[in-house]
Amino acid sequence: MKRLCLAASLLLAAAAQAQIRVVNLPSKSPLVTFRIVFTVGAAADPVNQPGLASLTAMMLADGGTKDLTYKQILDARFPMAATFGVQIDKEMTTFAGATHTDNLAAYYKLLRAQLLEPGWREDDFARVKDEAINDIKVGLRNNDEEMAKEVLYQNIYAGTPYGHHNLGTVSSLAAITLDDVKKFYRTHYSQSNLFLGLAGGYSPAFLEGMKKDFRVLPQGGGFRPRPKPPALIESNRAVIVDKDTRSVAISIGFPISATRATADFPALMVATAFLGQHRMSGGLLYDEMREKRGLNYGDYAYAEYFPQGMYLMEPNPNLARHNQIYQLWIRPVEPATAKFALRLALYELEKLRKNGVTEEEFERTRDFVSKYINILTRTKRAELGYAIDGIWYGLGNYTERMHKALARLTRDDVNRVIRQHLRSDRLVVVAVSKDGEQLKQSLASDDPSPMTYNSAKPEAITEEDKIVEKWPLHLRAEDIQVIPATDVFQ
Repeated sequence: MKRLCLAASLLLAAAAQAQIRVVNLPSKSPLVTFRIVFTVGAAADPVNQPGLASLTAMMLADGGTKDLTYKQILDARFPMAATFGVQIDKEMTTFAGATHTDNLAAYYKLLRAQLLEPGWREDDFARVKDEAINDIKVGLRNNDEEMAKEVLYQNIYAGTPYGHHNLGTVSSLAAITLDDVKKFYRTHYSQSNLFLGLAGGYSPAFLEGMKKDFRVLPQGGGFRPRPKPPALIESNRAVIVDKDTRSVAISIGFPISATRATADFPALMVATAFLGQHRMSGGLLYDEMREKRGLNYGDYAYAEYFPQGMYLMEPNPNLARHNQIYQLWIRPVEPATAKFALRLALYELEKLRKNGVTEEEFERTRDFVSKYINILTRTKRAELGYAIDGIWYGLGNYTERMHKALARLTRDDVNRVIRQHLRSDRLVVVAVSKDGEQLKQSLASDDPSPMTYNSAKPEAITEEDKIVEKWPLHLRAEDIQVIPATDVFQ
């Protein structure tokens, strides 16, 4: 009898999991915005097939259907002036687009067919695979800043399901077959893994029809173990990507236990904004490194994964992860100042960890973050995305929760979080640089790296520079790896 009860409970649980989760934001807007999220991504790639989740998603977004070729789809969508695309991350795959209500029926017919009735044509597969390989060989390897960040993530998450680039590797992509893609789709694209997000001027009947359509997917998804956290970093280490480039792009990071689901996250957002809000000129790093010393274009800090930062002002939603890293992005510097720039970033990080923020700094930064939260969800696309993320994290409304938490926050809360979560040691440094072996010798040496300027600087800066130029990096030669750019994600 107990076994029968247990079996019944498991069936009920499976049925509950198979319910399609819907986020719907109806309005009188003439635009209808779609955000269809499957909670599966690169973390579900088989160990020997990194890139399989990405290829599968790209085949759906950039391939034909059973009845239409991909060119016919593009030709049909073109006069609608509509959008459709895909974003692949570790635990989420997002298909997003928008159209005018006048074109809603025709647009949705194409979208539905692409996601539910893929054509799986060999010519589409060959084209999509070539594009993915070129995205690594040409796109990523020629973008020093993005490459440094992705190598950083790969190094920190080595040995975990996060430990490869979302696109995979060149060699793995070349070996993946169309049958592999079909199997991944059948296994992981299910109702239990699905969020349907819809905003704008659609009718209740349209939403009900959409839910009915997506119920053709299998109810349960394939088993995936929860991503394990990265291994502890015992001492500083570095990776230098050797590339013929004129400047040095630097990324610094370490694993962090805080995510949006933890109580410390609002305080961490304030600490991060104070240290270096993305693309903003009010951060500590920006002020010390660019404004006072003219080292580079900008320097920022991040408490969450933020890809494509050089193209965006705000992060995209639907990059939710169980594990995060804390990262400093040091935009390219001159080779002669690379060691000083690295020392200065770690010096400022340690200073913040020891001293914390003043009451005035806390109030000013908290006010900024409170307003910035509203900017994150100013579009329906973003509002849908953050609503889905809120459900995934178990938080409810992200902006409301953050505003309430920020209102209760104190300076002591922020300084406690700084001391608890931030650090200037036991971290990974990634640099993309010419003459990698030479940079390795420099970073492994305790020799001073004095800074020189084209014009006189205030005494306070020159005196502080004397401390920075000797700041210990705690990098041993055996902990610094040099790899050719051509080997990155090969």
